[in-house]
Amino acid sequence: MDKIVECVPNYSTADPAVIEKITSAISAVSGVQLLNVEPDVDYNRTVVTFVGTPEKIGEAAFQGFVKATELIDMRNHTGEHPRLGATDVTPFVPVKGVTDEDCIQIARQLASRVAQELNIPIYLYGKAATNEERVRLPNIRKGEYEGLPKKIVDPEWKPDFGEPVFNERSGASVIGVRDFLIAYNVNIDSEDDTAAVEIGRVVRESGWWVVKDGEKVREPGLFKGIQGMGVSLERPDRKLTQVSMNVMNYKEQTKPHEVYEEIKRLAQKKGVNVTGSEIVGLIPLEAILMAGKFYTPNEDNQDQLIQIAIDNLGLSDLDEFVPEQKIIELMVK
Repeated sequence: MDKIVECVPNYSTADPAVIEKITSAISAVSGVQLLNVEPDVDYNRTVVTFVGTPEKIGEAAFQGFVKATELIDMRNHTGEHPRLGATDVTPFVPVKGVTDEDCIQIARQLASRVAQELNIPIYLYGKAATNEERVRLPNIRKGEYEGLPKKIVDPEWKPDFGEPVFNERSGASVIGVRDFLIAYNVNIDSEDDTAAVEIGRVVRESGWWVVKDGEKVREPGLFKGIQGMGVSLERPDRKLTQVSMNVMNYKEQTKPHEVYEEIKRLAQKKGVNVTGSEIVGLIPLEAILMAGKFYTPNEDNQDQLIQIAIDNLGLSDLDEFVPEQKIIELMVK
């Protein structure tokens, strides 16, 4: 594909039979490719990732909406994750040869169609948001499905598309545009999560709370666009801790290799070692090549740069990093 848009809808179910029907409907649209399906039973939620051309990605997303509307009844839904509706959130992400504006147009067209044909109220978020209050997804989700009957009739929360009428079966949905989010974890060779927790607070943009002059204030973190926390991880072969992060904007804010190098430095000061890192889900080719160039500035061969990034970031520390299974552009046929 010369032009690639990623779509990552989150459905309020972990039922394998339901998800199979939804993903089959998506895959049936020519010009799209299903890349990943991640159900979570505790959350009762499934994250689906597919890519397509700008002309086809909206149609595939709509077909997913149709099946989810048919098969998921929010009146019976329970789960740990915040949610508004059956198709809870549908972000579009520019990957190759497309702009944010292209994706905003796709998001608005889909929102209009879902509201008109499926009678589901739609809120726009992220770069497609119609006002500042709706940029952040948690603001829109506040109150969740159970709070929608009151929220939707509040003039401040009138849907961007569709009538301000509660759809009891499907709830409401959020559609928008965001940057490519990289789920990135750095591994620390320690069973005690103290260092990981402290480092997570330091590197994340939101920082941490401190008391100054008897007043509680937030100390800002080191890196823009980083969400992070320290966690413990127990695997059959080893116990370790991680700084678990979302890299929100690798192009304009923080790149994975930048935060990796800082975590290595901070870990050494605390007497523990970083053994490597992992990508959860997929990563854009550009982010990998940036890392390769950082470690070997004079190298220009793409395959060599990929391997340099894998080696220097320790991306195979826990499980083998296979580029054709982890780099989004290499997965697209």
